[in-house]
Amino acid sequence: MEPISAVLIAGPTASGKSDVALGLAERLKGTIINADAMQVYEGLRILTARPSPEDEARVPHRLYGTVPASTAFSVGDWTAAATQAAIEVTGAGRLPIFVGGTGMYLSVLSEGISPMPEIPADIREEVRGIPDRQSLAELYEMVRKVDEASAERIGPTDPQRLMRALEVFRATDEPLTSWQQKPRQKPFEGMFARIVLAPERQWVYDRIERRFDAMVMSGAMQEVEALAKRGLDPDLPLMKALGVEDLIRVQCGKISLEEAVTEIKTKTRRFAKRQMTWFRNQMITWNRIETQEMETKINDIFANILDSGLTLPK
Repeated sequence: MEPISAVLIAGPTASGKSDVALGLAERLKGTIINADAMQVYEGLRILTARPSPEDEARVPHRLYGTVPASTAFSVGDWTAAATQAAIEVTGAGRLPIFVGGTGMYLSVLSEGISPMPEIPADIREEVRGIPDRQSLAELYEMVRKVDEASAERIGPTDPQRLMRALEVFRATDEPLTSWQQKPRQKPFEGMFARIVLAPERQWVYDRIERRFDAMVMSGAMQEVEALAKRGLDPDLPLMKALGVEDLIRVQCGKISLEEAVTEIKTKTRRFAKRQMTWFRNQMITWNRIETQEMETKINDIFANILDSGLTLPK
């Protein structure tokens, strides 16, 4: 297979990534492919800041709202879906533009990922049923006994990742840490323009404040209410999306909406800070775009892409 040309755009929440991707896609005959761990799920378009139906009508979008909320979608799952999307988009004569705030997703495309084993269905079913029979503390102890390094890294409060470590060991007799130390493999050979949006921190914080107020006005509370009525496992990834727990507490009468809004904004600012730190430390060789001005961002990135040697659609 010929190398695939693609644009990779990372950035913290509320940094304007989606608007940049839209502008580039219209200029470059591009298709936007989601690289955000929460936006892959259906059910919370507003709260996870997925592109609006109007934006999706402007240019093609892939991997947004396609995964059931009842599913735990892994990095490996996303990598397989993203690879297939890139192949199909390229085959249709369009440019894949990956955009999102989940740095690990974009890093997998750029630097590769350690190979992971297939887990037999019976082992997966057995391990995934442990939380129904035993406590989280007991699950943590199971993992600690066979893979102490993973247990210490994951901690005792993340059942999804603990179960992943346990099922890998039971399927292979090797700890997850051993698999993660194997040489990385890229999902496909590519020629990439790698971009990190890095606006000033206070500018991002101000946008977080305004954006969440708009989310509440647009129906975020109603989205969470509908999700809560489904009775999903609270440990599922989407149930841990920013804002879900706090808005459920509002619905249960435990806190006021005003208290929830303040808490969610604080958590989102902390999340954005962690993202910015990760991008700064892990994406050292990526092109950083530090301006807040949207038109300047798009023009700078467009110029970078033209100079990158990518094969662009005609």
